[in-house]
Amino acid sequence: MRTALLTGSLILAALPPAGGPADPLPARLADTGGGSQLITAVAPAPGSTTGRLTWWDRRAGRWYRAGSAPARFGANGLTEGATRTQGTNTTPTGLYGLPYAFGIARPPAGTAYAYRRVTDRSWWCQDNAAAHYNRWTEPLDADCAPGEAEHLASYGQQYAHALVIGFNYERPVRGRGAGIFLHVDGKGATAGCVSVPRRTLRALLRWADPRRHPHIAIGTETGPLWVTRY
Repeated sequence: MRTALLTGSLILAALPPAGGPADPLPARLADTGGGSQLITAVAPAPGSTTGRLTWWDRRAGRWYRAGSAPARFGANGLTEGATRTQGTNTTPTGLYGLPYAFGIARPPAGTAYAYRRVTDRSWWCQDNAAAHYNRWTEPLDADCAPGEAEHLASYGQQYAHALVIGFNYERPVRGRGAGIFLHVDGKGATAGCVSVPRRTLRALLRWADPRRHPHIAIGTETGPLWVTRY
């Protein structure tokens, strides 16, 4: 009897705890936004400029990986989204909605997400003094200084396709940051966005279903910015 009990104890000890590392990553997050689609963008450490982006589907109460690709982050790594400072070239960590998609190129066939085409008159205002701070403006608002805005059409590679990340978007806090997107890779690290290869962004646009309320969780593998906190 003692031997049987000991054997049973060893078997139980070997099993991963509920919510443990054996569970898919979304099952270990504090929140996934309430939908049945999720993107995770995870870097090894706060100072990392590269990591992994994975997209997930929830079916029958369980999360399944739908795809994965290399990702790039800010030139100065990642920082807590709630306390981020604009102009630091850091990617904000946290859980965010994805309000809409946009691009210079046409959306790939099968795109269900609201998709706004970029024109030569399309700008993203990052001027802290402007009424439309952290918003698309077309044409550029008179109170938004051109030097404090992105002319979207000027980024033919990065903004061929993009998804708006809802960081500092619903109720913008001046000085926290503007224009944080999930976009196509440029030459290297980003100014604070998350970027992936163009084929990956096109796959994401075909996959994302607004009726399933996709969100993105950004964080690190461990430590104070651990993605599981969000």
